[in-house]
Amino acid sequence: MTDTVAAVIVAAGRGERAPGDVPKQYRPIAGEPMIRSTLRAFLSHPQIDSVQPVINPNDDKIYQRAIAGLKKLLPPVAGGATRQASVRAGLEALAGRAPALVLIHDAARPFVSVGLIDRAIAAGRATGAAVPGVVLADTVKTIDNRALVTQTLDRSQIRIVQTPQSFSFKPILEAHRRAAAAQSETFTDDAALAEWAGQRVSVFEGEPGNVKVTTTDDFERAEIARLAALSDVRTGNGFDVHAFADGDHVMLAGIRIPHPRGVTGHSDADVALHALVDAILGALAEADIGAHFPPSDPQWKGAPSDRFLKFACERVRARNGMIAHLDVTIVCEAPRVSPHRDAMRARIAAIAEIPVERVAVKATTSEKLGFAGRGEGIFAMATATIRLPWSAG
Repeated sequence: MTDTVAAVIVAAGRGERAPGDVPKQYRPIAGEPMIRSTLRAFLSHPQIDSVQPVINPNDDKIYQRAIAGLKKLLPPVAGGATRQASVRAGLEALAGRAPALVLIHDAARPFVSVGLIDRAIAAGRATGAAVPGVVLADTVKTIDNRALVTQTLDRSQIRIVQTPQSFSFKPILEAHRRAAAAQSETFTDDAALAEWAGQRVSVFEGEPGNVKVTTTDDFERAEIARLAALSDVRTGNGFDVHAFADGDHVMLAGIRIPHPRGVTGHSDADVALHALVDAILGALAEADIGAHFPPSDPQWKGAPSDRFLKFACERVRARNGMIAHLDVTIVCEAPRVSPHRDAMRARIAAIAEIPVERVAVKATTSEKLGFAGRGEGIFAMATATIRLPWSAG
């Protein structure tokens, strides 16, 4: 067996305690679906070789929207009626890969850190079965059915257990199979199941911030915590210009607009999207669109510019950031932009995977002045505001 590490992300629950139009794992926190934040944490970890999502089969469409652009995810498998059955489905899906170690994590814990994953891997390798635990800060008492105290517990011997829980793969898979055969579907976590199967489970240091988002109040606190963590607010500017040429349409903000003339450009020459790409890259201080997609490279000839904008947005998310606002101004005498404004905003929002309320599209003329005023070309200016985790680097 190779020394590989896999992760099972359990996301098949319905989340009844968090009211909403969609299951809680697909609700946004600071503009990003919770499940996406969780999956990205494991996909980006250098020691994780494969990530296996487990979802409710009825959620496939919303799941696909939530993960758009994420790379290296294994195809999701359908969960069962209980969390235990869902974990077993994820483990069975990994059986052919036979990883040495598996981390089992709840999708509803989106604030899992790199350090916590590091400790989970190290503890699992050292002991074969390990869970993160948090020391209690409060006194703990047991009570009877009349709400009278029966005992004060020694809190130094008690831990609040979290995920990711870390196990040698073959023993935990066998334990799940045994439990299923015995029809034992009552375990609240995988550590309890491992204990039932005779494994010794160790506890490593958890994190108070690794909260499980369950109720509406949890979502409100998580939103505040996420935005507080993204304290590095940056702004970038972008500019692009293209000349008119022979053709029958122009591409603007991802929308094809009929026009007596086309525009020149190596890709589809969408000045609005190109300006937005440069604005985002500028906020990241990651060069410009030409550095990432050189005009001299034939693979970008005629390419749709939504690919460039998706790339720039993924660069933000790769740094655990979020796009707070996108603003673009298009300058031309024609075509008229206003009839297409709402469609443009919606298209940009869809590409960037942000709410349409965070996208502004404006248009103006140059009052017949300059090359735009003479109808020789079109240009756009853009501003992007992003939020990144604070770093002294």
